[in-house]
Amino acid sequence: MCLLAGCGGGASANSNGALSITPGIGTIDTNCTGCNATSSSGAAVEQFTAALSSGGAASVTWTVSGGDANSGPGTITSSGQYTPPSYLTGDQASVTVTAALSSSSSTTATAVVTVTPGFLQPLTPENASLGASGTLSLSGYLAELGGTAGITYGLSSTASGSSGGLGTLGASTCTRGGTAFTYCTVTYTAPATISTGSTFIVATVSSSSSRATSEVLLNTAGLSSNPASHQTELAVPIFMGSSGGNNNDYDTSGGQVVDCCGGTLGALVQNSSGAQYLLSANHVLARSDQAAAGEDIVQPALIDDNCMSYGQPGAATALVGTLSGWVPLSSSSSNVDAAIAAVNSNVDTRGNILELGLEQANGTLAAAPPGTSCTLTPSQVSCTPGKGETATLNMSVAKSGRTTGLTCANVSVVSLDVSVSYYTDCAETKPYLTKTYSGQIAIAANQFSDAGDSGSLVVDSSDAEPVGLFFAGGVDQAGVSEGVANPVGAVLSALGAQTQLPASTYTFVGTTDHPVSCLNYGNATATAAQARTLTDAETARAQQAMTQARLLVNPSAGILGVAAGKSSDSLGEGAVIVYVGANANLSVPATVNGVRTIVIPTTARAVESGSAPESAMESNAVPAMAASTLSQGIQVKQQIARSLMRQNPAFFGVGVGQSLDNPKEAALVIYVDRRSVPAELPATIGGLRTRYVIMDRLHVTRSYATPLQSRSHCMAHPAPDATVLERFKGFGVRSFDLR
Repeated sequence: MCLLAGCGGGASANSNGALSITPGIGTIDTNCTGCNATSSSGAAVEQFTAALSSGGAASVTWTVSGGDANSGPGTITSSGQYTPPSYLTGDQASVTVTAALSSSSSTTATAVVTVTPGFLQPLTPENASLGASGTLSLSGYLAELGGTAGITYGLSSTASGSSGGLGTLGASTCTRGGTAFTYCTVTYTAPATISTGSTFIVATVSSSSSRATSEVLLNTAGLSSNPASHQTELAVPIFMGSSGGNNNDYDTSGGQVVDCCGGTLGALVQNSSGAQYLLSANHVLARSDQAAAGEDIVQPALIDDNCMSYGQPGAATALVGTLSGWVPLSSSSSNVDAAIAAVNSNVDTRGNILELGLEQANGTLAAAPPGTSCTLTPSQVSCTPGKGETATLNMSVAKSGRTTGLTCANVSVVSLDVSVSYYTDCAETKPYLTKTYSGQIAIAANQFSDAGDSGSLVVDSSDAEPVGLFFAGGVDQAGVSEGVANPVGAVLSALGAQTQLPASTYTFVGTTDHPVSCLNYGNATATAAQARTLTDAETARAQQAMTQARLLVNPSAGILGVAAGKSSDSLGEGAVIVYVGANANLSVPATVNGVRTIVIPTTARAVESGSAPESAMESNAVPAMAASTLSQGIQVKQQIARSLMRQNPAFFGVGVGQSLDNPKEAALVIYVDRRSVPAELPATIGGLRTRYVIMDRLHVTRSYATPLQSRSHCMAHPAPDATVLERFKGFGVRSFDLR
């Protein structure tokens, strides 16, 4: 996929000889798929520059003209950063970018950009699970009204590939209109005989380079799970784990609704008097502190109903409660992102959560409440009936959310200090605050979570006991979902002390502990690191360390050999592999000559034959780490985390996990802003190995590290009239469904 700056050449399309623009001509889609630049808020853009004929930089005024008859030409900043319009009414639009010399406005140069429609949002669903011969209906939405553009669907064995894949696809069928975005559907059928693994459905727009994928987890258990079922309006009684949010959670411009957001209705809690409340994130129910008590909470969220508020003509949402209280994000003493809403009669009072139960006869998963009986197991640190458990490192957990449905993964980091950004609008153009949390839980796995899953309840997959409230996440450079959750003990405690309701004790509404039928899409962190081709400089650095590394070899002491390899703790970094006896209890240095070491238990015969593993995680079985080792790592982290984040602004999170290069050791897990990665990333800090997660800074509304950048969720329409909405609410009815 080409980058725009090189897609059409760099010459000026029109110049009077004194001034030129780079690039001069090019093609870009509405979601800027494959672009090489992003704005500070994460939107995809193209950077234009102007130069004098003498070669020096020019001070100019930028303007754009032309474009789509309805959506316009897009926008350009004073620095030449161009953002295409969010949608088109035809298959393409021509935009003229003009630079006028500040000292002489008649001296101009122009560039021409052809805009084509891209995907409006990720495919629906982004992920799904099927057994043998199972079928799945998949939809892709284009940022286009009318026109003739369509979507071509294909199968691939990898997310980035274009061939292979298992199963078959039917013909793509597109629905077009002048008042609704174009969407194209296809039916996928899993093969009759399968083994556990994934296949990828790849979608490309016929008139642009825009591309999106959906991952289908094929499983021999016959489990069928489709996250799209979490995004529709549910029949009464309404279950948790479904799309939901505040009825006022939309952006307006000129009296028009232009965007909206929402999240997941996570679980039911009850106070000491037995009154029940919906539990979700503050930014989902309370609009990041911007809401007022009594505001309506709806299912599904506005993002899943064209931004139509309850009571508007055509709206297909149901009232499920009223906002009651929230833990203020603005408080320096608060440490969770949580809010509650008093439920109405539309909500299931048993606390059922979509897909949290056992497999049914047709392969789908039943809804079930979380476990609250607190049957203690050897792996639990603590457990109180109705109040959940304390999450532990590598604990298998599950969540049921609006976007990715039921997914399972392992807790990857504990005691996490992390900074998260909040905005007062859904488009994330109006910053509210950046809050640093402490003692959080991180969960990492392919497809575990995405934007819209905020508010999901995270449970121990072995007994469905609550362990966390999911509230932020993103995707790292290995393509792995990185999610962050508040510990449930902190959530319940904060609700009891800091909401707008009288002080009370809160517990989860649930049932006898029960296992969750896990859907785990795997974790590609180590796989991606081992697949990365090292630079010549990194290869040379690892080779240079081999001279000193060979001095470590001592078979009688248990060190069987060394080799050059690749670190899994720091993607793209060379390392020295140290092979040790399987039963050896050795202390191997974390670095040799400044180069990371990888410690791999094996046999002398495997080393001699060249069949020994090249990664400590090759078997995918994570060795146990001593509790005392983890405890010592947490002590180190608590002493240095905040100062480390202050000293290096690129570090926005620090916690403790397991080293992927030597799983017997704890590692400082450091989250690094991918746009400002330091030139040097130390292999050890405070005596601990370091593991780096490079990704975009965490935003609670959108996920920015994915190739596709979601744009507005709706067609602009008049903002709701409060009087009319109140009248409809009073009668308890909706107007006509015009969709």
